[in-house]
Amino acid sequence: MPSRDATTHWEGGLQNGKGTVTFDSSNAGQFDVSFPTRAGNPDGQTSPEELIAAAHSSCLAMNLSGVLGANDLVADAIDVSAEVTLGPESGGGFRISGIALTVRATVPGVDNDKFVELAKLAESTCPVTKALSGTTITLDAALN
Repeated sequence: MPSRDATTHWEGGLQNGKGTVTFDSSNAGQFDVSFPTRAGNPDGQTSPEELIAAAHSSCLAMNLSGVLGANDLVADAIDVSAEVTLGPESGGGFRISGIALTVRATVPGVDNDKFVELAKLAESTCPVTKALSGTTITLDAALN
């Protein structure tokens, strides 16, 4: 499997500095980052937490599609949102204190209980979930 890469160029101190994240593998763009917008109002900038949320939601959507396919099911639509929370770390600093995943889907031929079971399987086998295993992750899954 291929690897993917991104780089960040940073100038200045933590509180008054700023940086630019570049998606190198895809050349999809450059995105401004700063600590004040990370810890407060985004003001049009992204953050590591938003990038993790994007990675987690897209990975889970793909993985759920695969889990459904392995059960002879095909979704008409899958919508996944991930809310990544930054919080203080005991002893100082910060940590990702939680990730709340919400999955809504339209899947013909499956009842809600079976869908929730499959969504839980997809979440637990999602590569990004595995990478973030030290974080509290919650899942709210239901059919539309």
